[in-house]
Amino acid sequence: MILEMKVPSPGESITEVEIAEWLVEDGDYVEKDQAIAEVDSDKATLELPAEESGIITLKAEVGDAVAVGEVVCLIDTEGAKPEGGSAAATDSAEKSESQTAKAPEPKAAEAPQAAPAKETYASGVASPAAKKILKEKGIEASAVKGTGKDGRITKDDAVKAVPSMGTPGGGSRGETRSKLSMLRRKVAERLVAVKNETAMLTTFNEVDMSPIFELRKKYKEDFKAKHGVGLGFMSFFTLAVVRALKEYPAVNSMIDGKEMVSFDFCDISIAVSGPKGLMVPVIRNAENLSFRGVESEVKRLAIRAREGEITVDEMTGGTFTITNGGVFGSMLSTPIINPPQSAILGMHNIVERPIVRDGAIAIAPIMYVALSYDHRIIDGKESVGFLVAVKEALENPVELLMDGNVTRALEL
Repeated sequence: MILEMKVPSPGESITEVEIAEWLVEDGDYVEKDQAIAEVDSDKATLELPAEESGIITLKAEVGDAVAVGEVVCLIDTEGAKPEGGSAAATDSAEKSESQTAKAPEPKAAEAPQAAPAKETYASGVASPAAKKILKEKGIEASAVKGTGKDGRITKDDAVKAVPSMGTPGGGSRGETRSKLSMLRRKVAERLVAVKNETAMLTTFNEVDMSPIFELRKKYKEDFKAKHGVGLGFMSFFTLAVVRALKEYPAVNSMIDGKEMVSFDFCDISIAVSGPKGLMVPVIRNAENLSFRGVESEVKRLAIRAREGEITVDEMTGGTFTITNGGVFGSMLSTPIINPPQSAILGMHNIVERPIVRDGAIAIAPIMYVALSYDHRIIDGKESVGFLVAVKEALENPVELLMDGNVTRALEL
């Protein structure tokens, strides 16, 4: 029986995928549920498992865009499993044995090498006519290889010499081209669309991270020992954002045609780096999570993204995004909104800087934060107020994020 394997739907609104890589070869024997290909959609990279066991025949090539429901391969379920490995492996082994059995062919006689040019006082020296031409072109004689007697630079050599567009180095000057994945192309399209279709502005502020540093130093070991996850910065920022979104609901809204859609829940998208590029999984109902809940969810989603196991559903539907360029050393940036959301918070690196505290100069760990927002739906007053609310919560976490009870907030 010949089974036609069709592209399943990876998620809502996805109509086609791209074959990123075949994990098997044409004619291989595959087992049921074995991963046979990786396919790129505009939201994620997914594995395609074999629906039955049998001999596979590929019907699409790497790089092909195939519609959802289109046949990409055939599986002959009556094909016998070869002993000792796949059919392709058996053929390869037979070819290898056949080649080994052949008698080695005699090597062709090597052509005699030309004798190296004789080095004399004339080697690399330009003739008077050649010297004049090289001077007009601004070329040093040492940069030209002479073809005259004993290596002398002739007039013809000087005429053919091309002025250097800079001093060439001794390394490789090659280049490679590779096709962008469907995910990367879609991300590029969305980012350009955001710049063109929204009235995006960015407001900045700075946060004194000293209180959070002190809390982490005092409680992180007990927190990790009890909950199995670290007490990182993301839980503080997520809960500070949730608090600010409740104060400024316009930031937790988006435009749909001529309507403004506001949400009474906080689904926070977090940007994480994956093997295929930037992934943005979503922490659902972050308003209901504790510090432990946020850290556990961040860890779970980050691991799934790095291992390529993240699903389309896990990256769909956020209402606000947090991105942390600080882990890569970024001091300041203007993050681009993640559509159709209306705002994104950018975290950056933490650097000890001089600040004024109680009328005196002090050194403190400072982070610059940035809020990019769509001015069509969020006014300047709301955007600035939102970022100030985030700053206030981060600089006074015990009172504003923990209700004055650190032990209970961290569930210690």
